Amino acid sequence: MKKTSNLSRLLEFADKHKYLIYASWVLSAVSALMALAPYYYIWKVMQEVLQVAPNFSDAKNLAHNGWMAVLFAILAVLVYIAGLMCSHLGAFRVATNIRLALVRHIVKLPLGLAESFGSGRLRKIINESSAATETYLAHQLPDKAGAIATPCGLLILLLTFDWRLGLLSLVPVVLGFAIMVRMTGSRMQERMKQYQDALDDMSNEAVEYIRGIPVVKTFGQTIFSFKKFKESIDRNQEWVIAYTKELRMPMMVYTAAINGVFAFLIAGGLWFSRDGVTDTFLLNIIFYIIITPIISLTLTKIMFQSENAMIVNDALQRIDSVFDLKPLPETERPQRPQNCSVMLDQVYFSYDGKRDVLKNISLSIPSGKTVAFVGPSGGGKSTLANVIARFFDPRKGTVAVGGVDVRDIPKKEFIQRVSFVFQNSRLLKTSILENVRLGRPEATREEVLQALEKAQCSDIIAKMPNGIDTVIGAKGVYLSGGEQQRIAIARVILKNTPIIILDEATAFADPDNESRVQAAFSNLSKEKTVIMIAHRLSTVVNVDRIYVLQDGEIVESGTSRDLIEQNGIFHKMWQNYQTSVQWKLVGEE
Repeated sequence: MKKTSNLSRLLEFADKHKYLIYASWVLSAVSALMALAPYYYIWKVMQEVLQVAPNFSDAKNLAHNGWMAVLFAILAVLVYIAGLMCSHLGAFRVATNIRLALVRHIVKLPLGLAESFGSGRLRKIINESSAATETYLAHQLPDKAGAIATPCGLLILLLTFDWRLGLLSLVPVVLGFAIMVRMTGSRMQERMKQYQDALDDMSNEAVEYIRGIPVVKTFGQTIFSFKKFKESIDRNQEWVIAYTKELRMPMMVYTAAINGVFAFLIAGGLWFSRDGVTDTFLLNIIFYIIITPIISLTLTKIMFQSENAMIVNDALQRIDSVFDLKPLPETERPQRPQNCSVMLDQVYFSYDGKRDVLKNISLSIPSGKTVAFVGPSGGGKSTLANVIARFFDPRKGTVAVGGVDVRDIPKKEFIQRVSFVFQNSRLLKTSILENVRLGRPEATREEVLQALEKAQCSDIIAKMPNGIDTVIGAKGVYLSGGEQQRIAIARVILKNTPIIILDEATAFADPDNESRVQAAFSNLSKEKTVIMIAHRLSTVVNVDRIYVLQDGEIVESGTSRDLIEQNGIFHKMWQNYQTSVQWKLVGEE
């Protein structure tokens, strides 16, 4: 199958604006040809001056030719501006449509897949890769049309007045073009990809480092906290320096070649005038000295356009890497869950398709019961919760809600069944009212207030300058981690789904906020099926059942009393927890 060109793909996003893009090419080419006309009139001026010298008062057409040169120069600029206006209108539409298409696609992706891709990388693709296409269409393609038209018109001028000097002027063109091909070949394409990969890596690590600042401050980390970030910067530095050194010599030769046209003209002028200098030859060589700088300018434009074409090709590949992420399949036989029970039957899951991080997980959670997942870090607790929430589909086995395989529940129906409270819930830079309304956009103001009250947020609202209409993040209005969690819980209370998943929801809460968050959980969990993930074992001692996960498998299950009596993994975890609590009390004394 024939591969679609990058330009064709971009024009697919232009809709009717593609005709503006076409018009910009035509106008840019016309502008480039118009920009050569002043040189012809300058030649006419010099010709007349040489013919009448020293009786310059006999020159009758100097003013006419001079004004014609000015007129064409102004027209060339105006036509070029018109072309840029057309290209920018089309380019803005293309970039906007690409961003909208990317965001619409990302919204359809399972949350786990989007998270594993990397938020920094996603943001860079949406913003910078789409911006690269905008620059390409708005500036580079019109300039390319002009760069193609200029040599065509220039070739006519060079060969019209003195073909010998014209051919000499083309020698640097051939040398420069040969060097340019070497610098902008397939190897350069791979280098450009490596460069963009390095930028992506730095962007992603920067976002992750900033997100981890609360943890860094909590544990007093110094240089180790940004080790990965610094390593990404160092890798980029090494690559850029090596790449610059590699292109240093070719770029020096290229610059010398395209700017060395004067050397060829002077040598040719001395050779061709060895028998004497005529007025016509003197006129022509002066004209060629004036016009040949256009050659170096045009070649430089073409070189950078080749590089920019590689940039946009890489940008489209990165955009495609997002479009290639597939949403979870929608069922063709939709079914409605009968209740809010959760059942897993021999579930296996792998992130990379090679190593299973969940292995043979089978469990049953009756409606209205509360269970907890505990165990060592990396045991698979959060992954299991993600699979239940259908952030991912299992590689093998069945996840059922209300007796129905989650793959047979329509997406909208499933969203109304399950809510998730993360350990670091995000709030948007908008009012508290709108942040809570994300749970149910059609909710009234009174319903939002009731949800906030149940989530123990009354003290937060009381200290806000505009109550629930206060915009978070504006004019110094910020919330602590525990306060953000309570707002997030209010959002889930308002949504009122029958199944709640709490993933380390008190991880960043101080003792005062933790007690309030726990009280909010009590209101949130009434008559709901609740799945909790916790390291603080005090928060799960009263749940109906505890599942202990280690290395992706359920190794123990039962009530907290039963598990303590078994003298297994949970018993050791409980002892360690009690020791840590006692240590804190001694430290306070």
